[in-house]
Amino acid sequence: MGPGKATDRVRPAGMGDVAAVAGVSHQTVSRVLNGSPHVREHTRERVLAAIAELDYRPNLAARALVTRRSGLLGVLATGLPHLGPASMLAGIETAARAAGFTALVGVLDDDEAQVGPILTSFAAHRVDGIAVIAPYPWLVEAARTASVGVPVLVVADADPGPGLARVGIDQAGGARALVAHLVARGCTDIAHLSGPATWVDADLRVAGWRAAVTDAGLVPGRLLSGDWSAEAGHAAGRRLIAEGLPDAVFCGNDVMALGLLSALASAGVSVPGDVSVAGYDDMLGAAYLSPPLTTVRQPFTPVGARAVAVLLAAVGGGPCEQVTIQPELVIRASTR
Repeated sequence: MGPGKATDRVRPAGMGDVAAVAGVSHQTVSRVLNGSPHVREHTRERVLAAIAELDYRPNLAARALVTRRSGLLGVLATGLPHLGPASMLAGIETAARAAGFTALVGVLDDDEAQVGPILTSFAAHRVDGIAVIAPYPWLVEAARTASVGVPVLVVADADPGPGLARVGIDQAGGARALVAHLVARGCTDIAHLSGPATWVDADLRVAGWRAAVTDAGLVPGRLLSGDWSAEAGHAAGRRLIAEGLPDAVFCGNDVMALGLLSALASAGVSVPGDVSVAGYDDMLGAAYLSPPLTTVRQPFTPVGARAVAVLLAAVGGGPCEQVTIQPELVIRASTR
Protein backbone atom coordinates (compact mmCIF):
# COMPACT_ATOMS: atom_id res chain seq x y z
CA MET A 1 0.00 0.00 0.00
CA GLY A 2 1.46 3.39 -1.04
CA PRO A 3 2.09 6.35 1.28
CA GLY A 4 -0.99 8.23 2.36
CA LYS A 5 -3.37 5.42 1.46
CA ALA A 6 -5.71 3.93 4.02
CA THR A 7 -7.67 0.72 4.18
CA ASP A 8 -11.10 -0.06 5.52
CA ARG A 9 -10.16 -3.65 6.28
CA VAL A 10 -10.47 -4.60 9.93
CA ARG A 11 -8.47 -7.46 11.39
CA PRO A 12 -10.76 -10.45 12.09
CA ALA A 13 -11.16 -11.36 15.73
CA GLY A 14 -8.75 -13.97 16.99
CA MET A 15 -8.81 -16.42 19.87
CA GLY A 16 -6.91 -13.94 22.02
CA ASP A 17 -9.62 -11.33 21.47
CA VAL A 18 -12.27 -13.81 22.58
CA ALA A 19 -10.22 -14.64 25.67
CA ALA A 20 -9.87 -10.95 26.56
CA VAL A 21 -13.59 -10.18 26.19
CA ALA A 22 -14.61 -13.31 28.14
CA GLY A 23 -11.96 -12.71 30.81
CA VAL A 24 -10.45 -16.16 30.47
CA SER A 25 -7.25 -17.69 29.18
CA HIS A 26 -6.43 -18.60 25.60
CA GLN A 27 -6.44 -22.26 26.68
CA THR A 28 -9.98 -21.97 28.10
CA VAL A 29 -11.29 -20.63 24.78
CA SER A 30 -9.57 -23.54 23.05
CA ARG A 31 -11.18 -26.02 25.46
CA VAL A 32 -14.65 -24.56 24.79
CA LEU A 33 -14.15 -24.72 21.03
CA ASN A 34 -12.99 -28.32 21.27
CA GLY A 35 -15.87 -29.41 23.51
CA SER A 36 -13.77 -30.19 26.56
CA PRO A 37 -15.79 -31.30 29.60
CA HIS A 38 -13.28 -29.56 31.88
CA VAL A 39 -14.91 -26.13 31.63
CA ARG A 40 -17.48 -24.78 34.07
CA GLU A 41 -20.88 -24.08 32.55
CA HIS A 42 -20.92 -20.35 33.37
CA THR A 43 -17.41 -20.01 31.90
CA ARG A 44 -18.50 -21.82 28.73
CA GLU A 45 -21.46 -19.43 28.42
CA ARG A 46 -19.17 -16.37 28.75
CA VAL A 47 -16.87 -17.69 26.04
CA LEU A 48 -19.77 -18.46 23.69
CA ALA A 49 -21.20 -14.98 24.28
CA ALA A 50 -17.81 -13.42 23.46
CA ILE A 51 -17.56 -15.53 20.29
CA ALA A 52 -20.97 -14.26 19.19
CA GLU A 53 -20.18 -10.63 20.11
CA LEU A 54 -16.91 -10.62 18.15
CA ASP A 55 -18.22 -12.78 15.29
CA TYR A 56 -15.14 -14.94 15.82
CA ARG A 57 -14.64 -17.55 13.13
CA PRO A 58 -12.15 -20.29 13.93
CA ASN A 59 -9.79 -21.54 11.27
CA LEU A 60 -11.45 -24.93 10.93
CA ALA A 61 -8.82 -26.35 8.61
CA ALA A 62 -6.03 -25.52 11.06
CA ARG A 63 -8.03 -26.84 14.00
CA ALA A 64 -8.77 -30.07 12.15
CA LEU A 65 -5.04 -30.65 11.61
CA VAL A 66 -4.35 -30.21 15.31
CA THR A 67 -7.39 -31.94 16.82
CA ARG A 68 -8.10 -34.48 14.06
CA ARG A 69 -11.71 -33.35 14.14
CA SER A 70 -13.86 -32.10 11.29
CA GLY A 71 -15.62 -29.28 13.11
CA LEU A 72 -18.93 -30.74 11.92
CA LEU A 73 -21.91 -31.84 14.01
CA GLY A 74 -24.60 -33.95 12.40
CA VAL A 75 -28.17 -33.00 13.27
CA LEU A 76 -30.92 -35.49 12.39
CA ALA A 77 -34.32 -33.77 12.48
CA THR A 78 -37.95 -34.45 11.68
CA GLY A 79 -41.38 -33.02 12.48
CA LEU A 80 -40.11 -29.63 11.30
CA PRO A 81 -43.43 -28.06 10.24
CA HIS A 82 -44.23 -27.94 13.97
CA LEU A 83 -42.94 -25.38 16.46
CA GLY A 84 -41.05 -27.65 18.86
CA PRO A 85 -38.76 -29.56 16.45
CA ALA A 86 -38.18 -26.48 14.26
CA SER A 87 -37.23 -24.35 17.28
CA MET A 88 -34.94 -27.08 18.61
CA LEU A 89 -33.15 -27.27 15.26
CA ALA A 90 -32.69 -23.49 15.15
CA GLY A 91 -31.34 -23.45 18.72
CA ILE A 92 -28.86 -26.26 18.04
CA GLU A 93 -27.59 -24.70 14.81
CA THR A 94 -27.11 -21.30 16.48
CA ALA A 95 -25.27 -22.79 19.47
CA ALA A 96 -23.08 -24.98 17.25
CA ARG A 97 -22.08 -21.98 15.15
CA ALA A 98 -21.28 -19.96 18.28
CA ALA A 99 -18.99 -22.78 19.42
CA GLY A 100 -17.15 -22.76 16.09
CA PHE A 101 -18.83 -25.85 14.65
CA THR A 102 -20.92 -26.28 11.51
CA ALA A 103 -24.22 -28.15 11.74
CA LEU A 104 -24.72 -30.66 8.95
CA VAL A 105 -28.50 -31.12 8.90
CA GLY A 106 -30.35 -34.20 7.65
CA VAL A 107 -34.13 -33.88 7.54
CA LEU A 108 -36.41 -36.93 7.62
CA ASP A 109 -39.84 -36.95 5.97
CA ASP A 110 -41.13 -38.90 8.99
CA ASP A 111 -39.80 -42.00 7.24
CA GLU A 112 -37.80 -44.49 9.30
CA ALA A 113 -36.12 -45.84 6.15
CA GLN A 114 -34.30 -42.53 5.70
CA VAL A 115 -32.41 -42.77 9.00
CA GLY A 116 -29.68 -45.14 7.72
CA PRO A 117 -28.75 -43.12 4.61
CA ILE A 118 -28.57 -39.87 6.59
CA LEU A 119 -26.33 -41.43 9.24
CA THR A 120 -24.14 -42.86 6.47
CA SER A 121 -23.84 -39.37 5.00
CA PHE A 122 -22.82 -38.00 8.39
CA ALA A 123 -20.13 -40.69 8.68
CA ALA A 124 -18.84 -39.86 5.19
CA HIS A 125 -18.39 -36.24 6.28
CA ARG A 126 -16.61 -37.42 9.45
CA VAL A 127 -18.85 -35.53 11.85
CA ASP A 128 -17.56 -35.25 15.42
CA GLY A 129 -20.94 -36.00 17.01
CA ILE A 130 -24.63 -36.38 16.18
CA ALA A 131 -27.71 -34.77 17.72
CA VAL A 132 -31.04 -36.49 17.01
CA ILE A 133 -34.18 -34.37 17.45
CA ALA A 134 -36.58 -37.19 18.23
CA PRO A 135 -40.30 -36.44 18.55
CA TYR A 136 -41.21 -40.07 17.82
CA PRO A 137 -40.44 -43.21 19.87
CA TRP A 138 -39.13 -45.01 16.77
CA LEU A 139 -36.57 -42.26 16.24
CA VAL A 140 -35.38 -42.56 19.84
CA GLU A 141 -34.96 -46.28 19.20
CA ALA A 142 -33.09 -45.59 15.94
CA ALA A 143 -30.67 -43.36 17.84
CA ARG A 144 -30.27 -46.02 20.51
CA THR A 145 -29.33 -48.73 18.03
CA ALA A 146 -27.27 -46.62 15.60
CA SER A 147 -23.62 -47.64 15.19
CA VAL A 148 -21.88 -44.46 14.08
CA GLY A 149 -18.61 -44.43 16.02
CA VAL A 150 -19.13 -40.92 17.45
CA PRO A 151 -21.07 -39.57 20.45
CA VAL A 152 -24.85 -39.36 19.93
CA LEU A 153 -27.23 -37.06 21.78
CA VAL A 154 -31.02 -37.41 21.76
CA VAL A 155 -33.11 -34.26 22.09
CA ALA A 156 -36.30 -35.61 23.65
CA ASP A 157 -37.95 -36.24 27.00
CA ALA A 158 -37.26 -39.96 26.65
CA ASP A 159 -34.68 -42.42 27.94
CA PRO A 160 -32.29 -43.30 25.08
CA GLY A 161 -30.53 -45.96 27.14
CA PRO A 162 -26.91 -46.24 28.27
CA GLY A 163 -24.12 -44.72 26.22
CA LEU A 164 -26.18 -41.88 24.76
CA ALA A 165 -26.49 -38.32 25.98
CA ARG A 166 -29.91 -36.67 26.29
CA VAL A 167 -31.36 -33.20 26.72
CA GLY A 168 -35.12 -32.79 27.03
CA ILE A 169 -37.91 -30.68 28.47
CA ASP A 170 -40.07 -32.11 31.27
CA GLN A 171 -43.29 -32.47 29.28
CA ALA A 172 -45.31 -34.31 31.92
CA GLY A 173 -44.14 -31.85 34.57
CA GLY A 174 -45.29 -28.90 32.48
CA ALA A 175 -48.71 -30.48 31.98
CA ARG A 176 -49.04 -31.22 35.70
CA ALA A 177 -48.23 -27.63 36.63
CA LEU A 178 -50.82 -26.33 34.18
CA VAL A 179 -53.56 -28.67 35.36
CA ALA A 180 -52.73 -27.89 39.00
CA HIS A 181 -53.29 -24.21 38.14
CA LEU A 182 -56.71 -25.05 36.66
CA VAL A 183 -57.64 -27.06 39.75
CA ALA A 184 -56.57 -24.19 42.00
CA ARG A 185 -58.93 -21.94 40.03
CA GLY A 186 -61.85 -24.21 40.89
CA CYS A 187 -62.01 -26.35 37.74
CA THR A 188 -63.14 -29.91 38.42
CA ASP A 189 -64.05 -31.13 34.91
CA ILE A 190 -60.87 -30.69 32.86
CA ALA A 191 -60.80 -32.02 29.31
CA HIS A 192 -57.62 -32.55 27.33
CA LEU A 193 -57.13 -32.14 23.58
CA SER A 194 -53.98 -34.13 22.89
CA GLY A 195 -51.47 -34.13 20.08
CA PRO A 196 -50.93 -37.25 17.94
CA ALA A 197 -50.38 -40.44 19.92
CA THR A 198 -47.31 -41.12 17.75
CA TRP A 199 -45.45 -38.24 19.44
CA VAL A 200 -43.41 -38.63 22.63
CA ASP A 201 -44.37 -35.16 23.88
CA ALA A 202 -48.10 -35.72 23.29
CA ASP A 203 -48.11 -38.94 25.31
CA LEU A 204 -46.21 -37.31 28.17
CA ARG A 205 -48.60 -34.35 28.31
CA VAL A 206 -51.53 -36.77 28.46
CA ALA A 207 -49.80 -38.60 31.32
CA GLY A 208 -49.17 -35.31 33.14
CA TRP A 209 -52.79 -34.20 32.71
CA ARG A 210 -54.11 -37.53 33.98
CA ALA A 211 -51.73 -37.63 36.96
CA ALA A 212 -52.50 -34.06 38.06
CA VAL A 213 -56.27 -34.63 37.89
CA THR A 214 -55.95 -37.89 39.83
CA ASP A 215 -53.67 -36.28 42.43
CA ALA A 216 -56.38 -33.67 43.01
CA GLY A 217 -58.91 -36.43 43.74
CA LEU A 218 -60.82 -35.75 40.53
CA VAL A 219 -61.97 -37.98 37.68
CA PRO A 220 -60.15 -37.26 34.39
CA GLY A 221 -62.36 -35.40 31.93
CA ARG A 222 -62.78 -36.10 28.24
CA LEU A 223 -59.70 -36.95 26.21
CA LEU A 224 -59.92 -35.80 22.60
CA SER A 225 -57.32 -36.58 19.94
CA GLY A 226 -55.83 -33.84 17.77
CA ASP A 227 -52.99 -33.40 15.32
CA TRP A 228 -51.39 -30.11 16.51
CA SER A 229 -53.43 -28.08 13.97
CA ALA A 230 -55.85 -25.17 14.43
CA GLU A 231 -58.39 -27.19 12.45
CA ALA A 232 -58.25 -29.95 15.08
CA GLY A 233 -58.80 -27.38 17.82
CA HIS A 234 -61.78 -25.89 16.00
CA ALA A 235 -63.36 -29.33 15.47
CA ALA A 236 -62.84 -30.18 19.15
CA GLY A 237 -64.52 -26.92 20.13
CA ARG A 238 -67.59 -27.68 18.05
CA ARG A 239 -67.77 -31.15 19.55
CA LEU A 240 -67.51 -29.89 23.12
CA ILE A 241 -70.19 -27.26 22.48
CA ALA A 242 -72.53 -29.97 21.15
CA GLU A 243 -71.81 -32.43 23.99
CA GLY A 244 -71.66 -29.93 26.85
CA LEU A 245 -68.75 -27.77 27.91
CA PRO A 246 -66.34 -28.83 30.68
CA ASP A 247 -64.91 -26.35 33.21
CA ALA A 248 -61.63 -26.19 31.32
CA VAL A 249 -59.85 -27.49 28.23
CA PHE A 250 -56.11 -28.09 28.26
CA CYS A 251 -54.87 -28.16 24.66
CA GLY A 252 -51.69 -30.05 23.84
CA ASN A 253 -50.29 -27.03 21.98
CA ASP A 254 -51.13 -23.36 21.41
CA VAL A 255 -52.10 -23.81 17.76
CA MET A 256 -54.93 -26.17 18.70
CA ALA A 257 -55.95 -23.75 21.45
CA LEU A 258 -56.18 -21.01 18.82
CA GLY A 259 -58.65 -23.12 16.80
CA LEU A 260 -60.62 -23.97 19.94
CA LEU A 261 -60.91 -20.29 20.92
CA SER A 262 -62.21 -19.49 17.43
CA ALA A 263 -64.93 -22.14 17.66
CA LEU A 264 -65.98 -20.98 21.12
CA ALA A 265 -66.09 -17.33 20.06
CA SER A 266 -68.23 -18.18 17.02
CA ALA A 267 -70.74 -19.90 19.32
CA GLY A 268 -70.83 -17.00 21.77
CA VAL A 269 -69.09 -18.95 24.51
CA SER A 270 -67.25 -16.76 27.03
CA VAL A 271 -63.61 -17.59 27.85
CA PRO A 272 -62.90 -17.87 30.73
CA GLY A 273 -66.43 -17.06 31.95
CA ASP A 274 -68.00 -20.26 30.60
CA VAL A 275 -64.87 -22.36 30.10
CA SER A 276 -61.16 -21.89 30.76
CA VAL A 277 -58.73 -22.64 27.91
CA ALA A 278 -55.00 -23.32 28.14
CA GLY A 279 -52.33 -24.33 25.67
CA TYR A 280 -48.71 -25.47 25.59
CA ASP A 281 -45.55 -23.95 23.97
CA ASP A 282 -46.10 -20.17 24.41
CA MET A 283 -45.92 -19.64 20.67
CA LEU A 284 -45.22 -16.22 19.23
CA GLY A 285 -48.41 -14.19 19.62
CA ALA A 286 -49.99 -16.31 22.36
CA ALA A 287 -50.14 -13.24 24.60
CA TYR A 288 -52.21 -11.42 21.94
CA LEU A 289 -54.94 -13.99 21.35
CA SER A 290 -58.42 -13.10 22.54
CA PRO A 291 -58.25 -13.64 25.42
CA PRO A 292 -54.46 -13.88 26.04
CA LEU A 293 -53.60 -17.55 26.39
CA THR A 294 -52.47 -19.30 29.55
CA THR A 295 -49.82 -21.78 28.45
CA VAL A 296 -46.55 -23.56 29.24
CA ARG A 297 -43.43 -21.91 27.86
CA GLN A 298 -40.85 -24.29 26.44
CA PRO A 299 -37.27 -22.94 26.65
CA PHE A 300 -36.26 -23.94 23.11
CA THR A 301 -33.18 -21.72 22.78
CA PRO A 302 -31.64 -22.79 26.13
CA VAL A 303 -32.33 -26.42 25.24
CA GLY A 304 -30.46 -26.01 21.95
CA ALA A 305 -27.50 -24.40 23.69
CA ARG A 306 -27.43 -27.05 26.40
CA ALA A 307 -27.70 -29.84 23.83
CA VAL A 308 -24.63 -28.57 21.98
CA ALA A 309 -22.69 -28.13 25.23
CA VAL A 310 -23.53 -31.69 26.36
CA LEU A 311 -22.68 -33.14 22.95
CA LEU A 312 -19.37 -31.29 22.72
CA ALA A 313 -18.48 -32.43 26.24
CA ALA A 314 -19.04 -36.03 25.10
CA VAL A 315 -17.00 -35.38 21.95
CA GLY A 316 -14.21 -34.18 24.23
CA GLY A 317 -14.25 -37.44 26.17
CA GLY A 318 -16.64 -36.46 28.94
CA PRO A 319 -19.60 -38.47 30.21
CA CYS A 320 -22.89 -38.78 28.31
CA GLU A 321 -25.08 -36.53 30.45
CA GLN A 322 -28.83 -36.89 30.90
CA VAL A 323 -30.35 -33.41 31.30
CA THR A 324 -33.99 -32.46 31.89
CA ILE A 325 -34.95 -28.78 31.68
CA GLN A 326 -38.11 -27.47 33.32
CA PRO A 327 -40.69 -25.50 31.33
CA GLU A 328 -42.45 -22.42 32.74
CA LEU A 329 -46.15 -21.94 33.48
CA VAL A 330 -47.38 -18.64 32.00
CA ILE A 331 -50.72 -17.51 33.41
CA ARG A 332 -52.86 -15.17 31.31
CA ALA A 333 -56.52 -14.20 31.01
CA SER A 334 -57.85 -17.35 29.27
CA THR A 335 -58.11 -19.19 32.61
CA ARG A 336 -60.33 -17.98 35.41
